Amino acid sequence: MRKIILTLALTLAPFAASAADKPVWAFPVTDKTQPPSNEDPNRLRTSPNSEMKLTKAQIDNLFGPPDWRPEMHPPMADVVAHGRPPNVRACGSCHLPTGTGHDESAYIAGQPIEYFVRQMRDFKSGARTGAASMQTIAKDITDDEILSAAKYFASVKPLQWVRVVETDEVPKTYISPGNKRLALPDGGVEPIGQRIIEIPEDENLVLNRDPLKGFVAYVPKGALAKGEALAKGVEGKTIACAICHGPDLHGLADIPPLAGRTPNYLVRQLFMIQDGERAGPQSPLMAQVVSKLSVEDMLDLAAYASSLAP
Repeated sequence: MRKIILTLALTLAPFAASAADKPVWAFPVTDKTQPPSNEDPNRLRTSPNSEMKLTKAQIDNLFGPPDWRPEMHPPMADVVAHGRPPNVRACGSCHLPTGTGHDESAYIAGQPIEYFVRQMRDFKSGARTGAASMQTIAKDITDDEILSAAKYFASVKPLQWVRVVETDEVPKTYISPGNKRLALPDGGVEPIGQRIIEIPEDENLVLNRDPLKGFVAYVPKGALAKGEALAKGVEGKTIACAICHGPDLHGLADIPPLAGRTPNYLVRQLFMIQDGERAGPQSPLMAQVVSKLSVEDMLDLAAYASSLAP
């Protein structure tokens, strides 16, 4: 790995930074105006093939999220299942017991233990920013809790969570509480433009925090082919992703997997590394890799990586 890093450093030395404009579509923020809702907050929600019945408040309990599918994962570590009030949320509340997360969070199933621990240390030190909730958690979480969560998620088998679809038009959407993108209840479509639009395959399952089904990611036509070409390396712009992330983008040693991960999350990370919001011991190397990428390049790379089997 040291030889790889040295080779990359020499290869990328001439690269100069050229920051792109922030892709607001990849950084969802709750809309101030929400579609009208008549839902009873005391209504008991259910999910297919489960006997559980929970209210919305129980589902959204950040220190005791629901475990609809215990058969889909190993026994959870305590910090994953319950966290520790007041600041250490249960990891499973945002990332789900399966580690697949949602569009607004990270897909962390199968991440290398060393990588997981390093990212938490970067959040704790302030080297990695751009995720306020993670920074709050990192300030209070203990090293033992970090290692416990890292070992758990490393043991969870990655799932096929994202279905990538090339298209010219997408459903009209809004950003619901919790920064989650959902289709507008009244329907309608609009041009996709140069965006990735991720919405649940089944909205009720996602709102229930049920990992039975994931997301569909709509991307512009041609994005996958362009992303594959970029991933193989383009002289003067970037290098082959496989050099560090493995030939199938399933990760290599303590370098994280990219295949099958949520594309908007990947775009956010590429942008924040280029922008300097995401730093840490290994970030300078990635900063050189992404320094000449445009937002369109990031979109294409993320679309391609997400389309691969995890």
